[in-house]
Amino acid sequence: MSPRTAPAPVVARHGWVQALVVVLAALIAMSVVAAVGLLAAGAGDLPDGAFPRVVVATVVTAVGGTVDLSGNAGALAESAAGLTVMPLSVTLVGALVLGAGFLRPLRHRAVAGGPELAGWAARIAVLWLLALLGMAFGARQTFAVSLGNGTLGDLGDVFGVTPKVGFTTDVPLTLVFGVLWLAGVLVLALLVSRGAPLPGRLLRFQESVRPAAYAMVVLLLAFVVLGVVIALITAATRGHAAETLAVILLGMPNLVWLTLTLGLGATWHGRVHGPFGLPMPHVLDEVLRTKDVSTLNLHTLAEHDGRVWWLVAVDAVLLLAAAFLMAARSPSRTPAWQHAVHMAAALTLTVLMICLLGRISAHYGLSLLGIGNLGGDLSGELFLRPDLWAAMGLAVVWGLATGFLGALLARPMRRRGAAGEVSGLR
Repeated sequence: MSPRTAPAPVVARHGWVQALVVVLAALIAMSVVAAVGLLAAGAGDLPDGAFPRVVVATVVTAVGGTVDLSGNAGALAESAAGLTVMPLSVTLVGALVLGAGFLRPLRHRAVAGGPELAGWAARIAVLWLLALLGMAFGARQTFAVSLGNGTLGDLGDVFGVTPKVGFTTDVPLTLVFGVLWLAGVLVLALLVSRGAPLPGRLLRFQESVRPAAYAMVVLLLAFVVLGVVIALITAATRGHAAETLAVILLGMPNLVWLTLTLGLGATWHGRVHGPFGLPMPHVLDEVLRTKDVSTLNLHTLAEHDGRVWWLVAVDAVLLLAAAFLMAARSPSRTPAWQHAVHMAAALTLTVLMICLLGRISAHYGLSLLGIGNLGGDLSGELFLRPDLWAAMGLAVVWGLATGFLGALLARPMRRRGAAGEVSGLR
């Protein structure tokens, strides 16, 4: 009998070329989404050929980078500006493309060694860091600000004052947060994918972590899809197609994930002043456009539109569906109380992520010879921040309740699956 030959080892195809393809695919996808969204928002008319740099700056902020605004109005004037917001539509597209590219060479594998996974992630990280460095230096622009036709404009003509505002990128912070964002995306991709290989030492955690992580990703994507459908229906019936497209391509997750927390009962605080405004639905702008800091929750929204109470029902249905999905993907031996704990932990982390990424802060002001105070008519302010600890506490309660109910609903299906596995072994 001839000796049996050992099977040839499987060569993992994830070298530098494959890493470059993954990084380029993610950046191209994000740039296209950002560019189309900005065009729909009217940014194509920016002066001095600034549009490409604004697109780059949008991509930078989408991965956690920091863009600083600066003003220069000369010795007779004063200006101030600031902006902190993540265009989460661009962020989501980049995360999906990067995650899929990272997992593609690892498919059809049962176990992968730690050094192998680290090496593949390191290749992507190095090229990602170089790309971030290039974008950070490319996202720089200065604009001239018109003083208008009134008294302020006349004074500007007399004294030759031309206020300017620009943006630059904080390169060190952009690199740090950009790499942290990449690491989070790659780790989440490994946690979500049932077929992605893990090092042997981590296999014991996949039964408890992976179903919960997958359920939360499906939950967040379901809210985005629901928001897009509602936005398209609104655009078809009420018009404003360009503005709706801009919202979808730049900030749809910002809106729908905010409504997810509101449906749980969470409270946000904010204010809208000046030309700034929040996109659809208009009721958000109505609640926040006050002289003082406003409270944004179901009660204050219901004073303007009673239909917001449907958010509670939508949250309940989608959270229960996510809990059912989590239980269905978990081992049949897992008790219902443990599903409840897993769901509570996963939902709390998800709400924490939404609260951290969904914060908005924008302001500007201009003053010339004391006319147009930085806090007066020539200023604008928009900010939105959550009551973090209360939101996380509500997430724990909702997670425990829906996790337990979802486990009970999934129990018949899990029993059938377990019986099928046993009969197959026989």
